[in-house]
Amino acid sequence: MASLYAEIEINAPKRLVWNALITKERWKYWNTFLFDCDSSLRFEQGKEVFLSLRRLPEDEETELDAVVTYMQPEVCLKWVSSIPGLRNEHVFELQEIGVGRTKYLHKDNFSGILQRVFLPFVREDEVRGIRRMARELKLYVERS
Repeated sequence: MASLYAEIEINAPKRLVWNALITKERWKYWNTFLFDCDSSLRFEQGKEVFLSLRRLPEDEETELDAVVTYMQPEVCLKWVSSIPGLRNEHVFELQEIGVGRTKYLHKDNFSGILQRVFLPFVREDEVRGIRRMARELKLYVERS
């Protein structure tokens, strides 16, 4: 399994970071990596969400159907998207690192036979995208 990773410290309580992360209809105000394609579909464990992502700001959006596999409020959100031969698990974790301070971690875990074919083409751009999202989340929450 191949993993891509980003983390950032945010000067805000976990509650505020969590609310920004799961309120996908407000992503358009701060998030240039992930996009909400159906605001009627909320993050709920076992439920599907319809999203898109843009690895680089000038790229076309890539649409994905994802299933929320784990959700622990203010701690962790996971979803999985897949196509035959390729599975991508997005993991978002929040850790309290002091009073009013949060560490945000974003991991993309790729698996399946096609990861060896697909990942070399997107690895660098995907890392840039998840790092961009981390910075944007930090700026958005700290300004709120």
